[in-house]
Amino acid sequence: MSVVLKERDGGVCVLTLNRPDKLNALNVEMLATLELALVELDNDSTVRCVVLTGAGEKAFVAGADIATMQDMTSMQAKSFSDMGHRVCARLERAHYPVIGAVNGFALGGGCELALACDFLYASEKAKFGQPEVNLGVIPGFGGTQRLSRRVGEARARELCFTGDVIDAGEALRVGLVNRVLPAGELLAAAKATAAKICTKGPLAVGQAKRTILRGADVPLDIANELEAQAFATLFDTEDQREGMRAFLDKRSADFKGT
Repeated sequence: MSVVLKERDGGVCVLTLNRPDKLNALNVEMLATLELALVELDNDSTVRCVVLTGAGEKAFVAGADIATMQDMTSMQAKSFSDMGHRVCARLERAHYPVIGAVNGFALGGGCELALACDFLYASEKAKFGQPEVNLGVIPGFGGTQRLSRRVGEARARELCFTGDVIDAGEALRVGLVNRVLPAGELLAAAKATAAKICTKGPLAVGQAKRTILRGADVPLDIANELEAQAFATLFDTEDQREGMRAFLDKRSADFKGT
């Protein structure tokens, strides 16, 4: 059985991290398999939205696999960290939105993987945290950076310095997740939102994703110019013409991604 399962339904692809006996802990095999799956999806223009979740009822990803990390040298740790960063960057920079459906523990590397998603839906059983300081290390897949951008620097410092774990309700309160749902409704809700996104102009959704990402770390005037350029570029597409014709004709648009 693959450590990453892939399920397609039209433009929606569900990726399931599949080591439930290890609480879906991240090791080199899982990261490499996930990276390969993301490369394949990046080359498929028919993918409109991805849902990322974990197998089983207990964990999204409980963290990196400590058993495989404990004897790493600094060079091996750097290689492992680089792999995690590549995977997270692929999620963040994909041409399609990625919805994280966090069904349980999202700790350490699991929280970092979740943070690389565009937004998160969480089960009421979900738990989030960066507890690496309990092991004498720090987050290695982008947690010190993406967490502060998601919830603010002060809250990120508190979580990274204390190693505290927060529940889904607190994650919602601080803006880490968008929705909290009963466990049995989580995946269906994420799929429903993904399906809704699939009805929108895919080029426009992709530009919105890129513009938000690129504009986050530059001054507002530069970010606004990035937006204006992306807005103008879309007027050279058939999707723009179809979308505006459909609006005036009072019908649903049939976007082709061209």
